[in-house]
Amino acid sequence: MPRPLGELEDAVMTRVWQWNRPVTVREVLEDLQQERSIAYTTVMTVMDNLHQKGWVRREVEGRAYRYTAVSTRAAYSAALMNAAWAQSDNPAAALVAFFGMMSPEQRESLNDAIRIVQRDNPLPAAPREPEGGEGTPRP
Repeated sequence: MPRPLGELEDAVMTRVWQWNRPVTVREVLEDLQQERSIAYTTVMTVMDNLHQKGWVRREVEGRAYRYTAVSTRAAYSAALMNAAWAQSDNPAAALVAFFGMMSPEQRESLNDAIRIVQRDNPLPAAPREPEGGEGTPRP
């Protein structure tokens, strides 16, 4: 199961995901400092940890690294939901409970997602019965 991001890891990754481009520690630091007091070395350590954990890749540019997300926020969220669902001893009941917690807007998003998945990955057609029905003897 993917380990959920910690609070500061999530704050850093949120910026990396939102900006959707290579970012430096300095850029993330300056944005984080708009809402909290935080040191450059703290952000640098968090970004290095995220690199070690495989959440971001980095490339050297001059004397600094530029960090890029390895996957999307949606993929991260989906992995967490899938892992939580897989741990249930009754996956159907877990889904029913989860759907019951959803707002109408979330349910509409779920319906949209189901339509997209069904369109892009249609289920195979059910086997057809032989002509004449079930009780007809075969030649």
